[in-house]
Amino acid sequence: MTGESDLGGEYEGERNELGERHGHGKARLPNGDTYEGNYESGKRHGQGTYKFKNGARYVGDYVKNKKHGQGTFVYPDGSRYEGEWADDQRHGHGVYYYVNNDTYTGEWFNHQRHGQGTYFYAETGSKYVGTWVHGQQEGAAELIHLNHRYQGKFINKNPVGPGKYVFDVGCEQHGEYRLTDVERGEEEEEEETLVSIVPKWKALKITELALWTPTLSEEHPPAEGQGQEEVQGATGAGEPSDDIQAEGFEVDAEPRTGEEDIDFRQESQENSYDLDQGKNTCPLGVGGASLRVQLCTLGGTGFFLLY
Repeated sequence: MTGESDLGGEYEGERNELGERHGHGKARLPNGDTYEGNYESGKRHGQGTYKFKNGARYVGDYVKNKKHGQGTFVYPDGSRYEGEWADDQRHGHGVYYYVNNDTYTGEWFNHQRHGQGTYFYAETGSKYVGTWVHGQQEGAAELIHLNHRYQGKFINKNPVGPGKYVFDVGCEQHGEYRLTDVERGEEEEEEETLVSIVPKWKALKITELALWTPTLSEEHPPAEGQGQEEVQGATGAGEPSDDIQAEGFEVDAEPRTGEEDIDFRQESQENSYDLDQGKNTCPLGVGGASLRVQLCTLGGTGFFLLY
């Protein structure tokens, strides 16, 4: 931020015995910016309002000409930050309101999202609740959707390693995200390009919680291995197999631009796989990618498969 000097601009207000700006005053800087608020020994100090000629403005605390303490900064694009500042940087706890109605509420460090925080995606109603490192989603977190959630670890904005999907209907699917190379065409393979690595979900097992049980008339269960219609992704009487192969998909959890310095937002990419020709399926997913949930009934017990 441009510093002030008695050698330029206009000032109207209180001064100390040395002639320095001290107390309350109004100033118009040579570059067209304006400031109204408290001064101490010639510097902005205490409460004040600084208006930039590009339309941005800051209302809050100053310490020796720097934003420090509580303050609200409104950026030229209409986005705004409300929270703590330190040495002219967003630092501490604060809320950022993006122009696309997304919000981030949590900790900041050196102008970046860092520590515990929640990012709400207005377009989908989803939200990321977890840790951030230098502006990126990283560490233990929960990605919450309207009817299910994913719990696991994130690195560089992508889910990695063991995790689980928890469904509102009362079941969980456990598995892990594995990093795999993206398949490329023959022409692309001949060129020396960077290999794109994306996480792919591999389901391992389903944990039945409060399962839905339809009302059925009494009947003798068929003998083991006989009379059971084969259902993809499950074996036996209502119990899924321990190795449900999930189709992989790309994940992009990057927020869009929404402030003066570049912030990113998650972009939705649908890459769904319908293994049952569209029967009893609905799209779900992490990071905007789509998964499928299939309602299955075996032996009088209902459960959902995610693939």
